[in-house]
Amino acid sequence: MKKLCIALALGASLLAHAADKIVVGASPTPHAEILEHLKPMLAQQGVDLDIKVYTDYVQPNVQLAEKRIDANFFQHKPYMDEFNRSRGASIQAVADVLIAPFGAYSKKITKVSELKDGATVAIPNDAVNGGRALQLLDQANLIKLKDPKNNMSTEKDIAQNTKNIKIKQLEAPMLPRVLGEVDLSVINTTFALEAKLNPMKDALILEGGQSNYVNLLAARADNKDSPAMKKLADALRSPQSKQFILERFKGSLVPAF
Repeated sequence: MKKLCIALALGASLLAHAADKIVVGASPTPHAEILEHLKPMLAQQGVDLDIKVYTDYVQPNVQLAEKRIDANFFQHKPYMDEFNRSRGASIQAVADVLIAPFGAYSKKITKVSELKDGATVAIPNDAVNGGRALQLLDQANLIKLKDPKNNMSTEKDIAQNTKNIKIKQLEAPMLPRVLGEVDLSVINTTFALEAKLNPMKDALILEGGQSNYVNLLAARADNKDSPAMKKLADALRSPQSKQFILERFKGSLVPAF
């Protein structure tokens, strides 16, 4: 009987441990790095964190909506809202974590004033980040948008283009790879860091710290309030997380808490 009780207790313990496993989709840098750093802390709290790395911006949401993963950490709210709208999904924000500023980079010029008439500027081809890139070009007075606050601006919303800039839309991961082929490339910090670009040193234009594009932890309505999710959200917004973000990325990322 004693052995049976021990076996049942062990079985219950294993089931409890399994119930606290959480699978999170993330971009390689910086999101997966931050999660890896927090793994030991979460393990001490009984949460088994399984990190799935994605190199694109579509699958982390598709996999989350299809319940193949429990959460993701790679996107900002405007992108999440657009995904929900276009895909009929209902992914929800759990916690704001950091701002990854957009920056404009070049291998052909060292300052924006050197941009020549008819220059080619590469931007992301998805609706939200494309609009965000155009907002950055407006901020630098390279173009003028009809409404600079419109997150969904497209080329049709450019009111002035005195330098006759040619906009080239590409998949976000491709933007660092075409630096030698275009005059300027507007790149999300996620892909800039992967390409060994330092936003603080290499960007010719950089978003300010008041950006509306805060990267967040996202989940579904059915699991966003689970105990494991709450522990993960608390870990991502902990002093340990803030210290790691500031030290590891040296100001390239801004904690949003």
